[in-house]
Amino acid sequence: MSNTVSPPDPLEGHEVSFGLDAMGRLLFWIAIVFSIFQIVTAAHIVDLPSQITRAFHVGFLTLLAFPLIAYGRGVSLPLRTLAWGFAAAGVAVAFYQWWEYQPLILRAGRPLTQDIIMGVIALIVVFSAAWTMMGFALPLIAGLFLGYCLFGEYLPSPLNHRGYSFSQVIDHMAYGTEGIYGIPTYVSSTYIFLFILFGSFLERAGMIRLFTDVAMGMFGHKQGGAAKVAVVSSGLMGTISGSGVANVVTTGQFTIPLMKKFGYRPAFAGGVEATASMGGQIMPPVMGAVAFIMAETLDVPYVEVVKAALIPAILYFASAFWMVHLEAGRYGLRGLNKADLPSARDAIKKNWMLLVPLGVLVYLLFGGYTPLFAGTIGLGLTVLLILGGSVVLNLPAGTMRVIFWMCLGLVAAGFLQFGINVLIAALAALILWCAISKGGRETLLLCRDSLAEGAKTALPVGVACALVGIIIGTMTLTGAANTFGQFIVAVGQNSLLLSLILTMFTCILLGMGIPTIPNYIITSSIAGPALLALGVPLIVSHMFVFYFGILADLTPPVALACFAAAPIAKESGLKISLEAIKVAAAGFVIPFMAVYTPALMLQAGGPLAEAIGYWPAVAYIVFKTLVCIGMWGAAVIGWLGHPLGWPLRVLGVIAAITLIAALPWTDEIGFALAAVFVGAVFLTRPRVTA
Repeated sequence: MSNTVSPPDPLEGHEVSFGLDAMGRLLFWIAIVFSIFQIVTAAHIVDLPSQITRAFHVGFLTLLAFPLIAYGRGVSLPLRTLAWGFAAAGVAVAFYQWWEYQPLILRAGRPLTQDIIMGVIALIVVFSAAWTMMGFALPLIAGLFLGYCLFGEYLPSPLNHRGYSFSQVIDHMAYGTEGIYGIPTYVSSTYIFLFILFGSFLERAGMIRLFTDVAMGMFGHKQGGAAKVAVVSSGLMGTISGSGVANVVTTGQFTIPLMKKFGYRPAFAGGVEATASMGGQIMPPVMGAVAFIMAETLDVPYVEVVKAALIPAILYFASAFWMVHLEAGRYGLRGLNKADLPSARDAIKKNWMLLVPLGVLVYLLFGGYTPLFAGTIGLGLTVLLILGGSVVLNLPAGTMRVIFWMCLGLVAAGFLQFGINVLIAALAALILWCAISKGGRETLLLCRDSLAEGAKTALPVGVACALVGIIIGTMTLTGAANTFGQFIVAVGQNSLLLSLILTMFTCILLGMGIPTIPNYIITSSIAGPALLALGVPLIVSHMFVFYFGILADLTPPVALACFAAAPIAKESGLKISLEAIKVAAAGFVIPFMAVYTPALMLQAGGPLAEAIGYWPAVAYIVFKTLVCIGMWGAAVIGWLGHPLGWPLRVLGVIAAITLIAALPWTDEIGFALAAVFVGAVFLTRPRVTA
């Protein structure tokens, strides 16, 4: 998920393209083994120390990444040989961590020469993997942090530190849980990989089609229905896939041409899809990889992150929905013919079983179970449904099929009482059943492909997580975050708004070169404690950083999600980016409003909650945000039932900005201006003559 100006790397797609020759099949089976390893360790079928699991996770990433990139790009034989050399080095590092596990613990802080050599190899391999997959930006930033560890003592005060030896830096970065194998790699090797597989299997089972049919049936016939279908289907897709770019290249293949067909400008169509797809990273229950890292970093249950994201995510998609509604009105774009659209009710009735794993996942997450357990069960139930759907086709229609599904449901539900072994036994039985039936063997091949696809999709995320561990390692070793954090605090003592704007621009600037995960980790490490010192609740400050890390993928000149949509829309990525910024207005508004009124993220605190109570504050801030979004949308699009002149549009912008600023009397002024705006729109509407 590199933020480069070029189109996304082929590895970010969702189609397995390992090829049918010997090399392609070898890489295909390496990907399958990788996925199986992650499943058996997550389900505790094989129990390994966390450090070993992380080391093998990074080893598998490098083993698959280098040769797969070389294979996909068709490079020369020397480069292919070099790729396999790097892959072998990555595997050697993993096995060294496993073989020397106990001795490394005993000599922690006193590395041997061989430890330093293997540590240097580990760093070179991870840097090379990130450079190969994502370009130079992230490795360059991580390299600057690593250089700061080694040479920061020579910088002028207050930027300098006390100094660290080469062996101390390598030991800190390549061993233990502070560098390469830190929290990001832990999260990648557990939650993230499982949820990527979960989404992969659901997509193969037909979830994308279900979401699209539901969206088409509910909104396809409305004004501007094609774009509303894009917003809703991408929002639904976001519940199982946390990758914005992946959403663009999957749902966008259908929605962008549909929007263009019904009159939307290509740039606007691409902007709508990019905005809606990026919102998938903040849409519960799964959200993006950053949400899991945030939960681990803050040491809070994942459900707390979901709770904080829930209302803002709904408002984000409501804003996008409102913008496409206004755009459709401005250009007179009618909906699709209802008779030609699928029925949302029939789609759910036919494929309701696909919603079961998602429902169980939500229940487990909100029921206090760990994301690792919830993801494992969700994945297991999805595979159970896929295999069960194949088996039931060989049974007589009617009673036998009903009995089969009832028995399978009872067995699946047994995991709550008897543990995950019940689910494993049911899966083993279904796999055996499918293996001896013709249709079942085809289903097993589909599951096999999903395993390979999931491993391939996880590569950019996993490599980014390993490399940003070096940035975190620098923070923990040198305390580098304090210097910039103190600057933010100093600015915030005079103006919290200026501190927030400074943090926002930092996120967006970083986002021009690096993916959302390292963007969040760097900025939250620096700005999170600083904003906390200024009275901003910790989870709100981290969500603030998270939001703008996501929006960096929509803002020019990089705008990765927009450039991913460009070839589909057949339009300039820059033009798509400018349209996406308009559609994503709520994404820029919500974080600021949540800082001043944490109730917007269902967090306690803030003067409003103290004055009127928590739930009244929640209702008030949601209403105020909706009014703000309404004003902004009408002003930007220039239409609200009829075209709006520039004086009215300027008035709408002023009203929206006034509502954002939670200062004395700004709300009263903002609501008054909004009332004037609405009144003026009503009075200037065209008169209908008889």
